Amino acid sequence: MEKQVRLSLLLVVIFHAVCVPSVLQAQRKSAFVNGRVLDENENPLSDVSVTILGRVSGLITGDSGKFRIKVPADRAFALVFSFTGYKTEQKNFLLNENEEENLTIKLQLGSDQLKEVIVTDQRQRREAGLITVNPKQAINIPSPTGGIESLIKVFVGSNNELTSNYSVRGGNYDENLIYVNDFEIFRPYLVRSGQQEGLSFINPEMTRTVSFYNGGFQAKYGDKMSSVLDIQYRKPKSFGGSAYIGLLEQGLHLEGTGAKDRFTYLVGFRNKSNKNLLASQQTKGNYVPSSADLQGLLTYQFNDQWSAELFANFSQTKFNLQPEFSQQTSSVFSPFFSANLGLDIFFEGKEEDRYRTNMVGLSIIQQARKNLRLKWMASYFQNTEKESVDITGAYLFGERDFDKSQPTFGLIVNPLGAGVFQNFVRNELDINVLNFAHKGYYDRGKHFLQWGASADFQKIDDKLHEWEYQDSAGYSLPYNPSQLSIFKVLKSRADLDIFRLSGYIQDNIVFRDSADFTLQAGLRFNYNSLNGEMLLSPRAGFSWKPSAWKRDVVVRGAIGVYNQPPFYRELRRYDGTLNKDIKSQKSWQVSGGFDYNFTGLNGRPMRLATEAYYKAMRDVIPYDIDNVRLRYFGENSAKAYAMGLELRLFGELVKDAESWVSFGLMRTRENISGDNFYNYKLDSLNQPTDSTLTEGGWLRRPTDRLLTFGLFFSDYLSTNKNFKVYVNTLYGSNLPYNIPNSVKYRNALFIDPYIRIDLGFSALLLDSDKSNRRSHSPFRNFENIWATLEIFNIIDRSNTISYLLIKDFSNTTFTIPNRLTPRLLNIKLVARF
Repeated sequence: MEKQVRLSLLLVVIFHAVCVPSVLQAQRKSAFVNGRVLDENENPLSDVSVTILGRVSGLITGDSGKFRIKVPADRAFALVFSFTGYKTEQKNFLLNENEEENLTIKLQLGSDQLKEVIVTDQRQRREAGLITVNPKQAINIPSPTGGIESLIKVFVGSNNELTSNYSVRGGNYDENLIYVNDFEIFRPYLVRSGQQEGLSFINPEMTRTVSFYNGGFQAKYGDKMSSVLDIQYRKPKSFGGSAYIGLLEQGLHLEGTGAKDRFTYLVGFRNKSNKNLLASQQTKGNYVPSSADLQGLLTYQFNDQWSAELFANFSQTKFNLQPEFSQQTSSVFSPFFSANLGLDIFFEGKEEDRYRTNMVGLSIIQQARKNLRLKWMASYFQNTEKESVDITGAYLFGERDFDKSQPTFGLIVNPLGAGVFQNFVRNELDINVLNFAHKGYYDRGKHFLQWGASADFQKIDDKLHEWEYQDSAGYSLPYNPSQLSIFKVLKSRADLDIFRLSGYIQDNIVFRDSADFTLQAGLRFNYNSLNGEMLLSPRAGFSWKPSAWKRDVVVRGAIGVYNQPPFYRELRRYDGTLNKDIKSQKSWQVSGGFDYNFTGLNGRPMRLATEAYYKAMRDVIPYDIDNVRLRYFGENSAKAYAMGLELRLFGELVKDAESWVSFGLMRTRENISGDNFYNYKLDSLNQPTDSTLTEGGWLRRPTDRLLTFGLFFSDYLSTNKNFKVYVNTLYGSNLPYNIPNSVKYRNALFIDPYIRIDLGFSALLLDSDKSNRRSHSPFRNFENIWATLEIFNIIDRSNTISYLLIKDFSNTTFTIPNRLTPRLLNIKLVARF
């Protein structure tokens, strides 16, 4: 109850901070500031801009350099004086009602050049499902994982702050495509929980553009059913770099040119350790997580026509854990009884996991003609994963005493169950992918033709060896008096060689010179040797800007076929066997909406984007989610659908401070064939007397979340823009949780809504003005240095990621929630040079 009150109060504060000031502006008390602006020779300066910090409107000085401006009273504010060719000056004030302040401002000559002209990116308005994100905000957004994916989660929602994975429009993690400089990126597959994850592949400090499609993407993108994240790294123009250090992550990047600007290099190194983050988890022990990567992009311009790019990535993640004990608690409320249930587990053993990913890609680009560009690509991806677990646990389950006046406070006083379990895992996975591809671009004025072809050679070597022993009240489960039984055993080996061939052709057409109507139409094909399927995927999208409308509105839509051939995880059944005859999952999708540019109440430009969508899917492979691990059924045994509505608002709620809000409604259901079960009628002795065969029907999918809300808000002090605050808010309504291998109790459990608010406070320690630095100063070549304090999960909400199922002495099953991270602090220092 207390946490709900605190959350309500925080939301009220945010509402008042954002909305109320614009409504009460006219009711504020006022004062006046009079003055004169002079140059370095004390000559009057005319046409100098005088504005209140954080506002758009203001005034300019007259021919004599004089000004008079109405300002708020009884609160701190700042006036900003700016003029082309001179350094900007800022003065802070705190005046009483009707008070008048007189001052003289002297501006100094500056070397700053004119700011670059900001051009609105019309592409994101005209392509269905496209969201462009400013990569510079990745270092600012407060989040335990950070990075580009944390920005994406504001739009699509999340239920786990420990992972960089995300689900889009009812899809799972495996349905998302990621490209970096046109190379497809793969992720580790054996990861079971967010604790084991390392760094995201994408290095934000090296990123130039981020294009995220949450549906309706064009034929030039690959064969997945949910989303595309298209990343382009920078091509440097001069020497520079950045460095940051924090409690969770450290990084360094360098860039520059050589050979008379024909050669460029972009190199980044990162290191991450979640030890401080994981120390707060329910399971206490010795956590030693570490992750590091090295990325580089080298380019060389041979002549006006030919150039080359070499991209490489080397990353390694280690996760070591020696668990000691775990104390988990849940509450039961029912018409029959209520209780505070606890589970105490004492561990022996350890877990050691290793994930290593190497990737290298080479591109040769030919600018054959002014309007013809050809690109040849070759890449090699290698992924090696090893899991080793040998952990034994002894547990006691029952009612926990929460009476602080009793000596048994915190202990289990009424045991309901006890037992021992042992988990043993020895898994190895090796994936090698060799890819050759060609892409072409031909500009014919109103027609922009694109085509491409790709050949993949995939080799997968998988060794799976897992078993679990359970002993409850002195009896091994499943109980067999004549032998020792193992509760669960998975043991298999797979060696797969798969050849994939894919390609596309599409035309982007502008029907008028003013681009009032555009059409993107294309066809994609895909063949794979695993099941011999040949798939065709026609896709089309349009945009229309009604010239007769006075408002700046663009209507857009898309329709197409999106198929997803199986890779590694989809093949494996629950019992560990492989289904090599499995088919591709297939869908057709349609989406439509509009994009509206307008001026907000604060006088600043805003953009509202809305989109409705529907996805119909067949040959679906059902799955369950446990933390971040996907467990597929290994059969094309379902059909499904997803539909929803999304609204996104972009703009500056505060001048020069970028913010955005996202709201989504979604429903996704699946119908699994053969999900029949019997309901039994029992007599007074609890013996079955009759039964009824029941079909499961349409059920919620594991990613079915009705409501999502995301907010990224930035602001600064009213008297100083060098002190900034960032708010990252996520809300998602409940999710279904399926009991593994249970037909009758699928959708039997629910994960409570995910609510999280992270705050970040940044202070500028060194600005870009180098004129006042001494020649021997160690900071003379730095552009800026920022210090940041982050408060994760400020409301300290105990979000649930999964459940642990425990049986008592009477064979009744109870659920104990596995919680995510509590409130934590992080500090980091960011320097650019």
